[in-house]
Amino acid sequence: MKIRTVIVEDEPLARERLRMLLERDAEIAVVAECGDGRSAVIEIKKHKPDLVFLDIQLPERNGFEVLSDLGTESLPAIVFVTAYDQFAVKAFDVHAIDYLLKPFDAERFQQALYRAKEQIERKGAMHQSESIRELIGSLRSEPAGPKRISIKSSGKLIFIRIDEIDYVEAADNYVKVQTGGHVHIVRDTLGAFEARLPADDFVRISRSCIVNVDRIKELRALEYGEYEIVLLDGSQMRLTRGYRKNLERLRNSAG
Repeated sequence: MKIRTVIVEDEPLARERLRMLLERDAEIAVVAECGDGRSAVIEIKKHKPDLVFLDIQLPERNGFEVLSDLGTESLPAIVFVTAYDQFAVKAFDVHAIDYLLKPFDAERFQQALYRAKEQIERKGAMHQSESIRELIGSLRSEPAGPKRISIKSSGKLIFIRIDEIDYVEAADNYVKVQTGGHVHIVRDTLGAFEARLPADDFVRISRSCIVNVDRIKELRALEYGEYEIVLLDGSQMRLTRGYRKNLERLRNSAG
């Protein structure tokens, strides 16, 4: 019986490459391909695959949110596909979760596939489920956090320093990441992107905007309990009433 496999990757070229590599193996049957987290949950529940190649950075819902929706008690074998920096890679190694770090070559892919097959043969998915829970916890609780994050913008994978981000703003199905004089357009939700940022350094000021607190220069009181925020580069944005609970943090950072 063939190993039923689902590919979850939002970049069409990367998804095609994974499919081509998998199709070389006579034991593999690719039963579905997905380009976003929401579709991934639907297709995995529908097909109940033995194996999933799961990108972490996805629109709609990221890879960890996909696993949360599925429930980690009875997962298929998972090989994460990631562009995380070395901080996160160490966490994958510690918890014995296999991953493909972009960009990867055919040899590294074959190693990951071989390990996935071994796990499926010994019916180790339940053990991996516990390891995945521990991995997600470690990535969310690590106090130091990664110094860089990767974003997919204009068909390229770009690495940016977190402390260089001025603010992040929602724009329909995308987010705009402002770093100095550069704007990167990323296909993601603001909530998913916010989850990747250190909570001590970034604050939500409205439904559509997150600000780096170290970039705040001034707070100006407006009517109806709202405030105008002025950044070091002169950018101006508004803290809305619904986010006044974050005002104390903004006052501390501005003063």
